[in-house]
Amino acid sequence: MTDSDIFCDRLKASAVIAVLMIDDAEDAIPLAHALLRGGVQAMELTLRTPAAFDALQRITKDVPRMYAGVGTILTPDQVKMTKEGGAAFGVAPGMNPCVVDAAKELGLPFAPGIATPSDIEAAYMKGCRIMKFFPAEPSGGLAYLRSANAPYAHLGISYIPLGGIGTKNLRAYLECPEVIAVGGSWIATRELIRAKDWDTISRNSEQAISIAAQTRG
Repeated sequence: MTDSDIFCDRLKASAVIAVLMIDDAEDAIPLAHALLRGGVQAMELTLRTPAAFDALQRITKDVPRMYAGVGTILTPDQVKMTKEGGAAFGVAPGMNPCVVDAAKELGLPFAPGIATPSDIEAAYMKGCRIMKFFPAEPSGGLAYLRSANAPYAHLGISYIPLGGIGTKNLRAYLECPEVIAVGGSWIATRELIRAKDWDTISRNSEQAISIAAQTRG
C-alpha cells in the first residue's frame, strides 16, 4: 500500500480533521491526547505560528496514534521541512504548481486548495485526487462544491472542505459522497489551546466524531 493509499484510507476513517494553531509547542502533546480522547485521530498543524514544526516533531515522536499533517504550506521549502519533520501529509490553501511538484518529488501525500473549476483542473493535471475546498462556506458552501465538481464527478476526486464549518453543518458535508473528510478549527480553537482547556477540546472532539459516526455509520 502506497503512502497515498494510506492517506486516503486514514482520511476516510477519520472523517474529521482538527485544524490547529499552536503558539507553544509544550501544548502539542496534551492537545493531541485531548483530541484522541474525544475520538479525533487526524490533525492539521497550520504553519501560521513559529511553533508548528516543533509541535509536529513532538507529536510524531510521542503520540504516534495521531495522524499528524501540516497545513498552510506555501513554498517548496516548507514541503521539505514538513517531510523532514515526519508529517504524514501536507495541505495548502491554494493550488501552487511548484508546491505540488515538491510534494510529489518528496513522496508527501498532498492536498492542494481549490475554489474554482480551474483550480480543480490544475490540481487534477498535477496528479492530485484529494483536494482541499477552501474557504468552503464563503465560497458558496456545499451547493457550490456539488456544482463545481459536477463536470469532474467521473474522475473520482475527493474533497476536504474547510472554512465556516461547525456542528450545525458538519453532517450535511459528511453526507456528500465526494467529501472524504472535513477540516474543523472549531474543535480546538487557538483560544482553547492557549487556555489549555483540554476537557472542552475533548468534548468538542467527541461531539464531532459522534456526528460523523451517525452520518457514515
